[in-house]
Amino acid sequence: MSTYKEIIENLKNIIFKWDDIQSICDNIILWAVIWSASDIHIEPLSSFVRLRYRIDWELREVLEYQSFLHSQIIARFKIMSDLKIDESRIPQDWRISKTIEQKPLDLRVSSLPTVHWEKLVMRIVDKSKKIPTLEQLWIIWKNLDLINKWISLPNWIILTSWPTWSGKSTTLYSCLTILNKDDVNIMTLEDPVENQVDWINQSQVRPDIWYSFANWLRTALRQDPDIIMVWEIRDKETVEIAVEASLTWHLVLSTIHTNSASETLTRVIQMWVQPFLIPASFNIVIAQRLIRRLCPHCKKEIWINDLDKNTLTDIKNALSLTDKNELMSRVWADKLKNPTFYTHIWCEHCDNTWYKWRVWLYEVLEITDWVKQMVLDWQSAFAINKQAIKDWMISLEQDWIMKALNWDTSIEEVYSVAKTQNG
Repeated sequence: MSTYKEIIENLKNIIFKWDDIQSICDNIILWAVIWSASDIHIEPLSSFVRLRYRIDWELREVLEYQSFLHSQIIARFKIMSDLKIDESRIPQDWRISKTIEQKPLDLRVSSLPTVHWEKLVMRIVDKSKKIPTLEQLWIIWKNLDLINKWISLPNWIILTSWPTWSGKSTTLYSCLTILNKDDVNIMTLEDPVENQVDWINQSQVRPDIWYSFANWLRTALRQDPDIIMVWEIRDKETVEIAVEASLTWHLVLSTIHTNSASETLTRVIQMWVQPFLIPASFNIVIAQRLIRRLCPHCKKEIWINDLDKNTLTDIKNALSLTDKNELMSRVWADKLKNPTFYTHIWCEHCDNTWYKWRVWLYEVLEITDWVKQMVLDWQSAFAINKQAIKDWMISLEQDWIMKALNWDTSIEEVYSVAKTQNG
């Protein structure tokens, strides 16, 4: 595999030779695919244009080139994605279907007018990749048991939460793969449809013709569905229809933007859903995050005693919040007796970033009797989270530390991404 420096040199050779525009555009996509980038950013600035790739969740600058090439490159990408070449005043978006390195790709193209010219972002979706199973998402045993338990039931609402780019859609697709059987009718509304799955009725939201999540949900309920997946709950109307669907014996899966599982419950109440409906319609709420995985070529073992005192205290406090017997009775027993972590050293395989690929982190909040009562009493998200941990919920921070104990990531990455969610 080419190193990141080799990719930059190749692109420089092509662009700075002022080669034909088609060749430049094809190579911009080609090298993004070779380096497993998820997004391509072409950004016009005051005196030059910047090309950046998002690799393992981080934006990395590839090169800068002269502004006079920009209009030609933008025009070429617009032609490839059937956008209007002569329209630069309003945003546009569409997609490119292309095969590169024997991989069928979908590139979601989005143009946006800026003060200098149009910015272009392309999201790369590799259609050759199979949807991972729940086991392949690095879900810890207890969380995996809870998810498998509740998705097997014929009704309720399952919500996944956290900010954009946290892998929520991957989790929902993995659940749908399990549920996708001959005797069920599965319907989805997505924005956009990222993975086309056989035997599932998938539809894409169209705000320009008032084909919204709420309008689709009303229509979907007349299509005799068993399972409904709504890409995102954004407003009161959508969440109300989703609750009604779950109460009329439908399994509803969706996403919502909140910072933790407990905050999801209070967020739903803020959307004017009556608290007494939550225990009747919600079973679990999933919060998740993606963090970078240590490069397998350059990680280096360190002992827990080598960590600074504050970090060591944070780790011990986080692990003590969950019942020790629950942790010690499972695969972590030996690791917690003699805990070691891994850190990073210099490496050319990851271009000295020390990380390669990403790891999923999960927090699964089960709506227990205690949590139900707290919701009915209008308790805060902080109080609900505290009670859930007493009920043996594995918090995001605990999952982070366990992933570090399992040598999947580093302590530095854990505490640089986010601090404790437990208050």
